[in-house]
Amino acid sequence: MSYDSLESRDEAFYGASLEELKRGYKETATEVQCLICGEIYEKGEVFPKDGKYYDAAKRIQLHLKEEHGSMLHFLLHSGLTGISEIQQSVIEAMGEGLSDKEIAERQKISASTVRNHRFKLREKERQARAFLAMMELLKEMGDKMEKKTEDKLCEPHRTAAMVDDRYIITEEERKQIIQTFFDENGHLKEVPAREKRKLVVLREIADNFKPGNRYTEIEINRILKRIHNDFPYIRRLMIEYGFLERTKDGSEYWLKE
Repeated sequence: MSYDSLESRDEAFYGASLEELKRGYKETATEVQCLICGEIYEKGEVFPKDGKYYDAAKRIQLHLKEEHGSMLHFLLHSGLTGISEIQQSVIEAMGEGLSDKEIAERQKISASTVRNHRFKLREKERQARAFLAMMELLKEMGDKMEKKTEDKLCEPHRTAAMVDDRYIITEEERKQIIQTFFDENGHLKEVPAREKRKLVVLREIADNFKPGNRYTEIEINRILKRIHNDFPYIRRLMIEYGFLERTKDGSEYWLKE
């Protein structure tokens, strides 16, 4: 089982606590659910795997390792952290327990450069802690800027290639764009020229696909053709803007994780 829509997936991820993000799943009184793909395991059940049996908590941990590598690996390559590729490589090596010298040899850089990256990462951590504390205090004070529904800012989709000013949009603006560009049957009248509107339209289209499902090119085309006549163009945009991924030969498509 996975999330019903892209929106529900992103809401679950962005709404997770720090502890939940670290472990990779949300937990309720009755179930545990993967934050990445939405896979659910009911508490009280026993799950067989390779001749062994696991409770829900152990099974979700195994799922994360087998399907997503680890939460560290996912977050590193999610595009959400704002760190450079070299910093990603250094963190991965640190996660393997390598020394500064071993990391330097692997990356073909000096040990002092590795130490410099570690220093900068610690500084980022301190800044992030202060920023999170500030935002929590703001919420406790009422977060007056977003008390009205029309002022609420929409979250960018989790797999966005690059988050910038194009994503600054309120819920009210999003609704107006959808009403303007889609008819009552969900058919797209035209592809917006402005990037902000285009992103809203593409996210709306993405909700026609279920997270975790695999689609053939024929299935993708059939779904998109109902939405817009130029479905190859829409398909290309969905990939370009980080909503869909596909195999190299184009035989399978899925919502990007």
